[in-house]
Amino acid sequence: MVPARTRAVVLFAHGSGSSRLSPRNRTVAGRLHATGLATVLADLLTKEEEQIDATTAQLRFDIALLSRRLTAVVDWVVEQPELDGLPVGLFGASTGAAAALSAAASRPERVGAVVSRGGRPDLAGTVLAEVRAPTLLLVGELDPQVAELNAAAAAALRAPHDLRVVPGAGHLFAEPGALDRVAADAAGWFDTHLR
Repeated sequence: MVPARTRAVVLFAHGSGSSRLSPRNRTVAGRLHATGLATVLADLLTKEEEQIDATTAQLRFDIALLSRRLTAVVDWVVEQPELDGLPVGLFGASTGAAAALSAAASRPERVGAVVSRGGRPDLAGTVLAEVRAPTLLLVGELDPQVAELNAAAAAALRAPHDLRVVPGAGHLFAEPGALDRVAADAAGWFDTHLR
């Protein structure tokens, strides 16, 4: 989706068992449109791979594979005439957060900011120290294990970053107002860092 007077583009990397049709990511993308951001929601697994992953849950944790594919989407986006020269941000959820951070590390000249929603940035491992894009980590207050993993990942980041806990929110941010808070925080982060 490319709104009128687009000032930046945000690519979404969905997480475990999700797809480009994720209602949560589509909700956040819709809110970003209202602030003048273009969005790209793409599946990082083929239909055949999704079927395999539905049984084995292996490919959703193959961060190297997901990162390579997200990096290819970054490269494709910057070649599109209607998006030429626009800053690029990445929004990752669950394991997609690790893929987003890895892609940001591999394209420091192209990726200007990263937002993680209930993500597993810890799965990016040693690559975290290579990320240069300002990174916002959003976790739910009722998701203590993921909050702990995010705190460890934040400690490994050398780029400017912020870890924010969304009050009363669980892992999926399904509680009333939780996703609105995520969208507002993401929009603010991208507004500040994608210039």
